[in-house]
Amino acid sequence: MQIDFFMSKANQIDTKLFYTVLTLLIFGLIMIASAGISYSHSRFGDSYYFFKHQLFYGVLPGILILFITQKINYNFWKKISLPFFILSLIFLVLVFVPGFGSKIYGASRWLKLGSFSFQPSEMLKLSIIIYLAAWLESRSEKVKDFYEGLVPFLIVIGLVSFFLIKQPDVGTLGVIILISISIFFVSGAKISHMFFMGISGILALGAIIKMESYRMDRFLVFLHPELDPRGVGYQINQALLAIGTGGFFGVGLGKSLQKFNYLPEPVGDSIFAIVAEEVGLLGATFLVLLFVYLAIRALKIAKNAPDKFSKLMAVGIISWIVFQAFINIAAISGLIPLTGIPLPFISYGGTSIIFLMAGAGILLNISKYSN
Repeated sequence: MQIDFFMSKANQIDTKLFYTVLTLLIFGLIMIASAGISYSHSRFGDSYYFFKHQLFYGVLPGILILFITQKINYNFWKKISLPFFILSLIFLVLVFVPGFGSKIYGASRWLKLGSFSFQPSEMLKLSIIIYLAAWLESRSEKVKDFYEGLVPFLIVIGLVSFFLIKQPDVGTLGVIILISISIFFVSGAKISHMFFMGISGILALGAIIKMESYRMDRFLVFLHPELDPRGVGYQINQALLAIGTGGFFGVGLGKSLQKFNYLPEPVGDSIFAIVAEEVGLLGATFLVLLFVYLAIRALKIAKNAPDKFSKLMAVGIISWIVFQAFINIAAISGLIPLTGIPLPFISYGGTSIIFLMAGAGILLNISKYSN
């Protein structure tokens, strides 16, 4: 069947979803401008370096990407699902190649191509959603079969897991596994297979934690936050101090003390603690409700999607955003061990914003054809 690159007959996009994404972007820029003042000045001599970089290399290109992807026929992604996924795997391999990969804080997660650098794992999140949606749609009832459904699915997850553990980036791996399992479940997988994967996942997580001492340290600090408050427990203790200081209304926008070289990564995975400190429980709740509303709008789009491929893709995209958001918030609030993954649309990171906006654009395109 011939698929046009742009579809001519369509309704309007889901404007409520669009404005929710836009609100998250603006909220994120405001918090990066505030949270990054001290860190930006000490590292670059410019108090608003992170704000400017996020705006010009993340948000503005991201809005352009969203505009383009919401115009593209969602079926186009099915045609390129395999090469897109393979390309993301090639980029994952290249991070280990001298001259291409860049090692930061002992992790090989960045790829440099001339003056351009990005995180292939962010590209992987979108590519595996598209690939699994296309592949599982083609499987139809075979998804329920152990050898034709579950085994090939586990092979794909195992391949991705190998590269991410080697980086290492276990936080991203956890998000990708949750995304993949969500898509697999909605595609019609058997409950017994889901149970099998759940038990296997818990055992694998335990093994991964034991593989590296720093992961075990994070787990022990989660169980005992008072453990080594000046060492492995420093970040979570400073984060909890920031959250507790904020109270209900917060200390005021721009008035955080923890961002002044106390809390590590104030514009990165710790930014929610600065949100809670400056705008309090009220502002933090508003942010959480934005993600909840985004999930509601996206799930409605998935429910009314015109076909199985678009439904699975919509489920994957919203699973990505929601799981990553609540893992970040739960980790920095001490509810789960620290993971080091960014807060979607809020944390600093141009690569993350650009691929999130591409995903949001695809969701908006699907919304045009939802019933």
